[in-house]
Amino acid sequence: MKFGLFGINFGPCAEADATVRVATAAEAAGIESVWTGEHVVLPDPQVPPSPLPPHVPMLDPAVALAFVAGATSRIRLGTGIIILPQRNPLVLAKELASVDVVSGGRLIVGVGAGYLQPEFEALGFSLADRGARTNEYIEVMRALWTMEKPRFEGRFHSFAGIDAWPRPVQKPHPPIVIGGRTPPAFRRAVRQCNGWYGFAADLEETQRCLAGLAEAARQHERPAALGKLEISITPRGPLDADSAGRFEDLGVDRLIPTVPARSTDDLLRLVETIHALQT
Repeated sequence: MKFGLFGINFGPCAEADATVRVATAAEAAGIESVWTGEHVVLPDPQVPPSPLPPHVPMLDPAVALAFVAGATSRIRLGTGIIILPQRNPLVLAKELASVDVVSGGRLIVGVGAGYLQPEFEALGFSLADRGARTNEYIEVMRALWTMEKPRFEGRFHSFAGIDAWPRPVQKPHPPIVIGGRTPPAFRRAVRQCNGWYGFAADLEETQRCLAGLAEAARQHERPAALGKLEISITPRGPLDADSAGRFEDLGVDRLIPTVPARSTDDLLRLVETIHALQT
């Protein structure tokens, strides 16, 4: 099982020096990947289900990962996740292709549909059609990354007679991972994505989601080109060798722990914990 680290772009890691210290320590410890979160804006004051107070600093994922790429050479770089229906998919495809290029092909593209009504309203998007936009935008980015002459005809975007270079280093494109714990998210995982990401899930919730993914796989054909669906989890609560083993027994391919970090040292201790779990 692979191990990542979540939180490389916010809290203490919104400071450049801290980002470099944590990312280089993670790479030296043999951790497979570092992951960003995303909220463009947050409700003020914080109200459920908002996950963070509005004053928590959070760097843009593409900017943060491009910066991390320049300070490292091997560790993979994951967006966990970008809220896809809040973005222009062509602009995002350019940004993410650029990260894959400057990192030498280390990007993992994690996306999701989002859930915060105030965030969608502030950005001028409808929460109601976020699922349809997410489905379409994945295909828009794939078209721009892979087609010799990109073209697309959809509900929200249509284009032809255009191109965008450079293309991603990874072929046919960086792996696409979908977040979310709902039947529509499970369908997207099976039909459109290389992986699925469950955030803040305990063993029971992980088992429930894996059952949902299995049911979606029975109902929907998975394109052979997508390969095996890779399962990533950020576990809820403390993680030790016993619980890590239980996640692995369930079929989890990657654990991406996080902690409520108040300082760089909190994250460096998490790096040490992950390193111990790997060995």
